[in-house]
Order: sequence, then structure tokens, then C-alpha cells
Amino acid sequence: MVQFEISARSVLTVIVAVAAIWILVRLAPMVLVLLAALMLVGTLSPIVAWLERHGVRRNFGIGLVFGVGAAVSGLLLFLMVPVLVTQLKTLVEHEPEIRGRMVDFLASSKLTASLADELRNLHYSELLKSANGTVLTMTQHAAAIVAYSVAAIFLALYMMIDRDRLRGGLFAVVPRKHHIRFSRVQLNLELIVGGYIRGQVITCVLMSVFILALLLICGVPNALAIATFGGIADVLPYIGVFLTMGPAVVAGYSVSPAIGVTVFALLLAYEEFESRVLIPLVYGRALRLPSSVVFFSLIAGATLAGIIGALLALPLAAAILMLIEELRVELPGETTQPEDVRAHDKDLREEREYEQRTESAPAEEAAAVAVEMTRGRQEAEKEAKK
Repeated sequence: MVQFEISARSVLTVIVAVAAIWILVRLAPMVLVLLAALMLVGTLSPIVAWLERHGVRRNFGIGLVFGVGAAVSGLLLFLMVPVLVTQLKTLVEHEPEIRGRMVDFLASSKLTASLADELRNLHYSELLKSANGTVLTMTQHAAAIVAYSVAAIFLALYMMIDRDRLRGGLFAVVPRKHHIRFSRVQLNLELIVGGYIRGQVITCVLMSVFILALLLICGVPNALAIATFGGIADVLPYIGVFLTMGPAVVAGYSVSPAIGVTVFALLLAYEEFESRVLIPLVYGRALRLPSSVVFFSLIAGATLAGIIGALLALPLAAAILMLIEELRVELPGETTQPEDVRAHDKDLREEREYEQRTESAPAEEAAAVAVEMTRGRQEAEKEAKK
């Protein structure tokens, strides 16, 4: 007879783990707000540090960065929203003409003749009745997204202002012998987040420039507004392709069917180029990920968690690879190399030096020393590579 005895500690651990998972599920929106705030902090911290190195006080630099960001965002909204509203009114006014052209185009082929009949007999009253609930739901979701975005911005602002105390609190719960490694992980995560945001900015700007040039060459009105919207929508994986191409193709088709088909074909070709070549190249360099890992991470993230999973897939993949490297995790198929032994010995020397320098220092001061030593090592490694 085999007897299993479960200790009270094991039962308590299981209960705490289940309770923690339940709380995380219930607080999923707040977890996303925290992740967004951390991404903002990782993106803006290098700018604030650059200002500090050039004699600007930290708090003033933080206010300057957030103030400039708010001013630029407000200016873009002020310039783009009226144009977008005007363009939407123009498209609604010319809808019968645009629909007539699309019906004639679809009716010219036997394969699409049935679609032409459905489009010709389309009744908007039925669509509006069925769309009322959808529009209301989308409006509520949009309001929630705006509220969470504002909360993430203010949370990032407070986190940057209280950086020293927050960092000291984190280092206080980590054993002092692991502070150097913890600081390396923290700084590398900051670099990963910054690289991810830079990659997003590069791809979105290039998309906006391509759409703007294409529409200007084709003589499509309101090209700047459409290009700006397309660049913003390009942030969204998979869905972004429809939001990017839809307004541009419809606006081009309002000029002529040939222009609409041309815009559709060229945008489709660019979307393919971006997904197959540009994204793996840009994010691979920024996050130090192979192109195959970038592509697989996007697919896996979208499959597991939809749009949010796809947005977070690349930084998470880069973070996992970085943790394996920084924590010296021994993989089953790897053998210890001489450079691994030298890196381990260097880690031990740095940890002993750090413990001597911070023997009686509080956690906040010890955290500052750990970050200083880690940054010095990173700069020395960069100089050695040059």
C-alpha cells in the first residue's frame, strides 16, 4: 500500500497560487496598464538620462519629455481630426457614386457578378439596425482604452519621478548577492523595450510615408490624413492591414476604379514586403532576434492572446532569451565554453566588489551602486567590441 501525505504547507502554497492566479485574471486590465507604463518608462528613460548627462535636472527633464510628448500628440490630433471628419463626410456624400462604380466593376466579370447584385441591393437601414449594438459596444471599448491609456501615462510619470524609491524597494526584496545580475536584467529589459518601441516607430513612419507618396502620386485627396491614420493603424498586427488599406483604397476608388485597383495592389505588395522583410529586419536588429524567431513569435502571440499577445510577443521573446543569457542558464545541448567560465569569474568578482562597497548601505543606495557598476561594464564591453 502506497500512502500519500500532503503537508499543510503544500496545501497553503496551492491555495495561495490559485488565489494569485484568480486575482491576476480579475485584474488583467490593470496588469496591461502596468505593462504599458513599464514600456513607456523603458522608452523615455534613455531620453531623460541623456538630458541629465547634459546638465538638465532629472525632474525638469521628465516634465520636459512628457510635456513635449503631450504637445506633439495634441497638435497631431488638432491637425488630423478635422481633416479626417471632413474626409468622412465627403466619402458619405459620394457613397452612391462610389458604390455604382464598384457595382459596374464587379458586374464586368462572371466570377463577381453575384457580389455586384448584393452590393446593388444593399439596404443601409437594416445594417444600421444591426450595427447599433456593435457601435455602442465599440464606443464603450474605445472609452475604456482611452481611460486605461491615460492611466498608463500617469503611472509611467509617477514611476519615473519615484525611480529611486521604487528601485530601492525592488532591490530590497532581492538577496544582495544577486543585485548585480538583477541590475543587468533590469537595464537589458529597458534596452529591449526601447528597441521594440523604436521598431514600432520605424515601421509606422515608413508606412505613413509610403501611403502619403502613393496617394499624392495618384492624385487622391486628403492624402496626409489617410497616411497618418494608416501609420497609426499599422501598429496593430493582422487587423492593421485592413485598417491601413481600407481608407486608402476607398479614397482611391472615389477618384477612379483604376486608381483604386492601383492603390490596392501597391499597398498589398508593401504589406507583404513589410511582414516578410521589414519587420524581421527591423525588430531582429533592435531586439537581437533571428528573423525566424520574430515571425514565429508574432504568430504564437496572436494565436494565444490575440492582438495583445501579438503586440507583446516580440519583447517577451527577447526578454526570455536575455534571461537565459544573463542568468547563465545551462541548456541541455550546450557545453561550457572558456568564455562562459571567464564571464562567470567576472560575475563573481563584481558581486564581491559590490558586497564590499554596499556592506552597510540601505537598499536604495545599494541599487544605485549596482546600476552604476552594471552600466560601467556595459560601456566597457561596447568599447571592447569597437
